Amino acid sequence: MHSYSYLRPSAVRESTAGRTLALETSGGATPAGETANPRFFSGFLTAPAAAATALLAVADVAAARYYRPGARASLDPVVTADGDRLRMESFSGCCGVYARLDVLAPGLDGDDVGHGTTNVDVNPPLRRALAGLGGLDPLHLAVGPEELTVRSFAGEFVEKKVPLPERWLRGFAEAQVLAAGFALRAEVPAVEAAAVLRALPRPTQRPDARTTRWVVPVGRTLRPTTRPAPGAVCLPGPERLLTLRTVLRHATTVRVYAPTAPADTDGAAAVAWEVELPGMRLTLMLSQSASRGFSGEGGVLHDLAGGATAADAERVAELLAWEPRIDVTELSAPTGLPADRVRAALTVLGTSGQIGYDLAEQAYFHRHLPYRASAAETRNPRLRGARALVADGAVRLDGPLARVGKGDDAHVVRTDASDRLSCTCFWWAKYRGGRGPCKHVLAVGMVRGTAADAQADVTGTAAATAARAETAR
Repeated sequence: MHSYSYLRPSAVRESTAGRTLALETSGGATPAGETANPRFFSGFLTAPAAAATALLAVADVAAARYYRPGARASLDPVVTADGDRLRMESFSGCCGVYARLDVLAPGLDGDDVGHGTTNVDVNPPLRRALAGLGGLDPLHLAVGPEELTVRSFAGEFVEKKVPLPERWLRGFAEAQVLAAGFALRAEVPAVEAAAVLRALPRPTQRPDARTTRWVVPVGRTLRPTTRPAPGAVCLPGPERLLTLRTVLRHATTVRVYAPTAPADTDGAAAVAWEVELPGMRLTLMLSQSASRGFSGEGGVLHDLAGGATAADAERVAELLAWEPRIDVTELSAPTGLPADRVRAALTVLGTSGQIGYDLAEQAYFHRHLPYRASAAETRNPRLRGARALVADGAVRLDGPLARVGKGDDAHVVRTDASDRLSCTCFWWAKYRGGRGPCKHVLAVGMVRGTAADAQADVTGTAAATAARAETAR
């Protein structure tokens, strides 16, 4: 179990000075170290009604289960202060929907934004209050307790005990890998996006009744279709997008991001909708189907299997400090690593929740969760299985083919002309690489990587010897 400890419940409070949206914080990381109840911001929201609606959407996702909705789901959103913005993130209980609200500098009017990551209390009374906020009256935002509040409520804690959200942690890692491979596929006015949402099927509790839809970008519009078509963007489990309905009335533009190529032969793929609001952006990312959570996608496994990535991740982590934008090229110089190894290191750090990806800025950002990157292997059974196969000497290379396993458990891994690997195991037959590599493919990659490193060492030694000999002459 994981405990969130708050000084008092979050609430919308009325006073003679006006309304305040007080978001209470739990323990979190700051530049000064771990803090019980950090304070990140105190000031006004420049678009209060839009901000309240968008924050409620993030909270709605945290409280929802889109697959098997009868089960309970409610976890408190993660908030990261990046010095110039506030990011509020959540996953659905089924881990198939990721939501993030970025309140940017133009959306905030007040104190400097701090640095750090924490959870904020979102309770049913607060949700009702957010739903009732409207009009143009100013709304003060306090993220974290005022000093007076700390003194007044010392010892009067509100404690929530929840299952440790490990699926969220794995979801954070996989979502940023997926997002980094997305491209902008459409940009339309909010009114066009609202028309698409109105035409979507209503939510249902029958998994067999759920459908996949597509939209085809045509100029500044989206043309709905029930089947894949050239240039179409998938809407997997489209009823999950209905969370955006109330937000779109405050929006100006909606951008749709998706992989440049579909992940499945039927065109199904993950998708992200980004809603532009006054001084804010709300992003909703859907997994490849309503029955699939981000936590099992396996996109991090290739980078985790690399021999040097753990050491690279440590070097990169030393340079991170809640930056709103992480530039891979700028990290290459101080770490001495090429860009591809920096990206792999960021993926490894993402397995402990330290890295996210901002589609609008096409850049990574830093957050800090209370997990260790070195524990990633315990959360990825396919990676453990691959290492066991390598340690057992169960990988035998033969040119483009490899036999992995022993006796009746052996499988054949093939490498095609594009260096893509495939396997004869059941996992590969079921997913065709759509949920990351199987343990056999991972094991072959490890062995070939070790062989390549050894050859590079031999080549480097030979070159150095030849150079010394030439110098001696």
